[in-house]
Amino acid sequence: MNSIRVGILTVSDSCSAGTVTDTAGPELKTLVEQGLGQVAKTAIVPDNAQDIRRHLVSWSDGGLVDVILTTGGTGFGQRDVTPEATTSIVERTAPGLIHSMLAGSLAVTPLAALSRPAAGTRANTVIVNLPGSKKAVRECFGFLEPVLRHAVDLVLDRKGQVKSTHNQLQGLNNIPSHSCPHSSGNHNKEVTGGVGVA
Repeated sequence: MNSIRVGILTVSDSCSAGTVTDTAGPELKTLVEQGLGQVAKTAIVPDNAQDIRRHLVSWSDGGLVDVILTTGGTGFGQRDVTPEATTSIVERTAPGLIHSMLAGSLAVTPLAALSRPAAGTRANTVIVNLPGSKKAVRECFGFLEPVLRHAVDLVLDRKGQVKSTHNQLQGLNNIPSHSCPHSSGNHNKEVTGGVGVA
């Protein structure tokens, strides 16, 4: 199984200034290293769109990481600009990742409705915004982790890994493998009641 390289970007004026200790970033690092992969890059930046964009672009375009997880700056505060900075640099959005996080979080607290994360891909990197608290980071990472490896396999076009995951899912759900009639020579037969009739 391929190891995933992860970049963790903490977005916080106070953590950047050193007046508050970052707890969400280190929590993410621990969670990543427990099974998803290795943390290749970390940084703390203020709530400034230019600084956020600079790191996202540098890490993704430089091929330094497969996944970037940001923490912080996703709320309704005037300085919360992480989603806008992220949206401005991604090439394709990934709304499913956001829906997964929000659905899970709403089951925990109604305040999750006030979170504004963004997600998408740039070059060969998956980028996802997470909230800024240690507790919320832990919960949201738990909702994302089951699909992040497969997302990276898809972005990097790892056909063998993608096929293996699909086969595993079909087996777990007792879904029979699809048999294409075009490749089995049955495409000229009319199907009636589940039986091919010439």
